[in-house]
Amino acid sequence: MEKHVTLVGALHIGYSAFQMLGGLIAFTFIVGGGLIGGCVSKIEIVSPITIFLGTTIAVFVALFSVPGIIGGVGLLKHKPWARYMVLVLSVLALLNIPIGIAIGIYSIWVLVQDETEKLFGPCC
Repeated sequence: MEKHVTLVGALHIGYSAFQMLGGLIAFTFIVGGGLIGGCVSKIEIVSPITIFLGTTIAVFVALFSVPGIIGGVGLLKHKPWARYMVLVLSVLALLNIPIGIAIGIYSIWVLVQDETEKLFGPCC
């Protein structure tokens, strides 16, 4: 099961990094489009609104992605708290169709096995 736990950790790190990349791309297009639109239209309120919107989206994406990276690194280091954290994140990942469902189901299956529980030892 150790290989499965390593794979789950790597999947969560990669999936979260991919989400952060998407947030960065969204930020770039929203803010860039707002700056260009503000210059072209000569309306002063366009740029501040799109900068605020792009920054807000990027911050929310980062806030939801960072726990996945932290949990994945914790799994790779076999930290007991990481197992519980990634279980919660895996349940939440089930809401993302279709990749999140695949990662969530596989992660839950790996992390609830008796062998995995023995691998992480006692929690506290």
